Amino acid sequence: MDFLSFREEVTQYIFAEDEPEKADIIWIPGNAYPQNAERAAALYRQGLAPYILPSGRFSTLTGHFAGVQDKAERYGQMYETEWEFLKDVLVKNGVQESAILREDQATYTWENALNSRRVANSMGLVIRKAILCCRNVHARRSLMYYQKAFPEAKILVCPSVMENITKENWYTTKEGVDAVNGELSRILYQFSLLMT
Repeated sequence: MDFLSFREEVTQYIFAEDEPEKADIIWIPGNAYPQNAERAAALYRQGLAPYILPSGRFSTLTGHFAGVQDKAERYGQMYETEWEFLKDVLVKNGVQESAILREDQATYTWENALNSRRVANSMGLVIRKAILCCRNVHARRSLMYYQKAFPEAKILVCPSVMENITKENWYTTKEGVDAVNGELSRILYQFSLLMT
């Protein structure tokens, strides 16, 4: 396999993306960026799903919620959890509070998916099709975990671009290569979680 073929294979694998369709729910794995929730809110306003389930307490790496700098300027308050932050972004972008479900204990992506399953089960929700709003570089790993937690559902990935890293340019900067390499490494390292 030559370099260009390898690059294309990596690009297609990491940057999972689908066209949005009407679904039963929109999921947002925990994060400290507003873009995923803003994208989810836009899809909700288009009438593509009746519920949004943001998930997350904080990252195991930090042990507390650590939002990005522009978050404070754009959303104007401090937050205890990723869920609280994402809920605020959703509400401020036109989502009715009654449509926002709660999962505020997860500390990494597999927990986001598992705990989202628990929430759906506790509410008696039947999820046949879902939209997953995540960071574009994080799309494949998020999709793998949510597919494991919801094997019966068709999952459409509708990612957001952050830090100007895209499937068209990731290989042109050190930051882009590091981000993609980090995801490949985490997928391989965490693969055992999917085998249990």
